[in-house]
Amino acid sequence: MITNDRRELNERFKNVFTILEERGKIIKNDRNGRGLGDFAKRILNNRSYGHIVRAYLNDDDKRCINYEQARRVCNEYGVNHSYLLEGDGKAFGHELPTPVELPDSDVSLNILYTTTEAFAGTSIDSDSFTSERNDFFRLPGISGSGYVAFPISGNSMEPVINNGDTVICKRVDSINQIKDNRIYAVRHNGRIWIKYVHKIYDKSGRRVIQLKLISANYLEYDPFVEDVDMSTELFEVVRRVSEV
Repeated sequence: MITNDRRELNERFKNVFTILEERGKIIKNDRNGRGLGDFAKRILNNRSYGHIVRAYLNDDDKRCINYEQARRVCNEYGVNHSYLLEGDGKAFGHELPTPVELPDSDVSLNILYTTTEAFAGTSIDSDSFTSERNDFFRLPGISGSGYVAFPISGNSMEPVINNGDTVICKRVDSINQIKDNRIYAVRHNGRIWIKYVHKIYDKSGRRVIQLKLISANYLEYDPFVEDVDMSTELFEVVRRVSEV
């Protein structure tokens, strides 16, 4: 009998599998190392077990991934163990600290203020925020979780965002959710950019493989292109706070 925790594990696996497909790490009919058979070889130790993977992904099939196989998914594809195995946090990338709950109030301090360097980080599993004191605050009209704020240094986005401003950003769960011509914080391989973003698709027109990053101060800064991989995280800039 399949227990509830295994069913919940399998639901998280299906979510992870979808993200891996979106990012081009799995292409079901691919013959160049990213196909379903390749995935089955890495996770189930047998290339011919693609049908079992399909069973795990099928809502009408009762078969579920087990914990040992889930650990292999984490190790092979850089998935956060805490998310897939325990249901805590997010599947990939930084884990933002938990917002601060105010005593005797249903309102929380839900925006993390940090330094640019701590937010950029150095790797998928780095806990950059533990090296500095976490300050939380709130602003009217901004509710929920997944917000981070940090100061801007440089003039590449002037006059839209100025040197010394603080930007408040909301985590984007999927790269397919981003919209062209909006401003995002793009975190990638230990670096971070604040830019207008345009998606660049593969030849099929279905998968985002690169991002074109464009400065508001285009007279001084040329656009450039960044590849999308498992370390890429995006946060939409929802508000800026100017120096006072």
